[in-house]
Amino acid sequence: MTEWKLVGEVFLVFARAGLLAFGGGPSMIPLIRAETIRHHWLTDVEFVDALAMGNSLPGPIATKLSGYVGYRVAGWPGALAATAGMAFPTVVLLLAVAGVLLRYKDARWMQAVMGGLRPAAVALLIVTVIEVWPSSMAGWRPLVIGGATLVSLLAFHVHPAIAILGAGMLGLLLGPR
Repeated sequence: MTEWKLVGEVFLVFARAGLLAFGGGPSMIPLIRAETIRHHWLTDVEFVDALAMGNSLPGPIATKLSGYVGYRVAGWPGALAATAGMAFPTVVLLLAVAGVLLRYKDARWMQAVMGGLRPAAVALLIVTVIEVWPSSMAGWRPLVIGGATLVSLLAFHVHPAIAILGAGMLGLLLGPR
């Protein structure tokens, strides 16, 4: 496959993910994972590593994941194509439906639609956790780090950025997998 054909494919893959994901960045994670695995661009372990790296940086996760995958696949042109592909459908759809959403945001039917989309987005996240659990939580180190992070977030209400930094430091202390 020529480089520019690959760049075009990267754009289309991420445009499709951007078009089909509702509920924001977290709901896009399963779609991005499915596409990157299906195209053999990342393994499950590489995807989890990219997700972890992306979550440790500021900004929308879908944009960071798409840029990273695009760069891995086709260098800087791929990163730009993937990021543009991810953003393009959102911009077009936002412009197309902004008036309708703003006009009917308090309507019962719109509230019902949104009430259906929210649990679907959560279900997509749960499926992603279940699918990546075996490759990302194998061994005692990831369980200790994940458990400590979960406790710090839920019991002590630590800011997510601090929890991420703490997890990185704990990973440094415990060593690689």
